[in-house]
Amino acid sequence: MNIAQIRFRLRGQMVLFSGKLSLGLPKVMRRCVAETLYGICARGSVRLSEIARALAEEISLKKTIDRLSARLAYPGLARHLTEAVIRDAASRIKKDTLLIVDISEVAKKYARKMQYLCRVRDGSEGELADGYWTCDVVGVEVGEAEIIPLYQEMYSAHAPDFKSENDEILKAVEVISPHIEDRGIYVIDRGGDRGVLFRSLLDEEKRFLIRLKGDRHLIYKGTATVTKLLAGRCPLPYAEMLLKEEKGQEKVYRVEYGVRKVKLPGRREQLFLVVVKGFGVEPLMLLTNVELRNKRQELWRMIEAYVTRWRVEETIRFIKQSYDFEDIRVLTYERLRNLAALVLAVAYFTAVHVGLRARLEILARYVLQTAKRIFGIPNFRYYALADGMKEILCKVGTGLWARNAKGSPVLQLSLF
Repeated sequence: MNIAQIRFRLRGQMVLFSGKLSLGLPKVMRRCVAETLYGICARGSVRLSEIARALAEEISLKKTIDRLSARLAYPGLARHLTEAVIRDAASRIKKDTLLIVDISEVAKKYARKMQYLCRVRDGSEGELADGYWTCDVVGVEVGEAEIIPLYQEMYSAHAPDFKSENDEILKAVEVISPHIEDRGIYVIDRGGDRGVLFRSLLDEEKRFLIRLKGDRHLIYKGTATVTKLLAGRCPLPYAEMLLKEEKGQEKVYRVEYGVRKVKLPGRREQLFLVVVKGFGVEPLMLLTNVELRNKRQELWRMIEAYVTRWRVEETIRFIKQSYDFEDIRVLTYERLRNLAALVLAVAYFTAVHVGLRARLEILARYVLQTAKRIFGIPNFRYYALADGMKEILCKVGTGLWARNAKGSPVLQLSLF
C-alpha cells in the first residue's frame, strides 16, 4: 500500500466518521464538521488558520477562516457531537469498564479578549493563570492499554450558565448514562469526595470508586468514625508488588491492603472502604459501592482500577499536545465549547475508529510506520497515530475533498 492509497483511505474513513457524527445537522454544518476534523488531524492544530490551510480551497485563506468561524458559532453543536461520540462508543463499554472522570484546564495566560476567561490552576506551570476548565471522561479496561475518549466539556466559572464543578461532573454522568445504562464504574480522584456527588451517584444507582480525604466520617459498626482513624485500624492481610512509571523511570511499590464494610451517614447503602498502604506516608483510601467479598482478587482489582485512573493524565496530554489544544484562539464561549467537542471527536477517531477497529488495523499499522520516531512506537501509541495521520494528510495539498483532473470532487468522498 503506497502513501497515496493510505491517504485516500484515511480521508474516506474521516468522511464516513464525520458523516455519522453530524447526522441530523444542517448540510452546511455537516460539511463544517468534516472539514474541521480533517484540518485538526492534518495540521495537528486547533487554530482556524491552520485548519483553513489544510483545506487548500481555491479562495482566499481569510474567507475560509471566516466561514469556519461563522459555522463554529452554531448553538448546540458541542452537545450533538458529544452524544454522537458516546453513542458510537456505547457498545465498547462493558459491565466493569472504568469511566475515569477528571477535571483539567486549558491555560490562556496571555489572552485578554476571550469570552468568560476565569482563573485556573495551570498544572504544567504550577501557578494560577487565566483560562478555562475542562471535564473529561475516558473509558478504559483494567490492565489494558486502549482508551476510549468519551466526553470533554469546556466551561468557565464566569459563564452565566455555570453552577458549580459538582454540576459539571454530574452533567457528564447525566449525558453518558442513557447510552450505557448501568454499565461501567465511575472513577474519581479525591476531588470527588463530596457529599453531593455521593448522594447523586447513590440515588441514581451508579457504581463508583472514589478516593477519600482523611477527614470524612463513615459509619462502621454503627459508629461514626473519621476515615483516617478507620484506615489506620484496618487489617491489611494482603500484599503485592506494583510497578509504576514516574517521569520516565520505573518505580516498584510494595503495597499492603484490606477492606472494611462501611456506610455514609444518613444512607442505608452498603459501601466498602479499601485501604492501601505503601504509596506514601498516608494510606490510600478508596470508597466504592461495588460488591466486595474480601477476596484478594476482588480487592486487588479495585486497587488496579484506581491506579489505571492515573493513565487519564496521559490521555489529556495526548489531546493537548497532539492537537495543540492550549493554542485554541477563537474568542466566543460558544465557539470554544464547540471546538473542544470537535477535538474530542478527533481524539476518538484516532484512538477508536482507526486505532481499535479490526478492519482498519492494517491502515493503523501503515499510519504508525509513517510517524517519524527515533525510539520506535511507545506503549501509549496514540501520539504516534496522531503524528502519522498528520504526516500523511499534510502532504495531500488538495484538502479533504479530492478532485479529479477536471477539478470536480471525487464522488467516493463527497457523501454530503
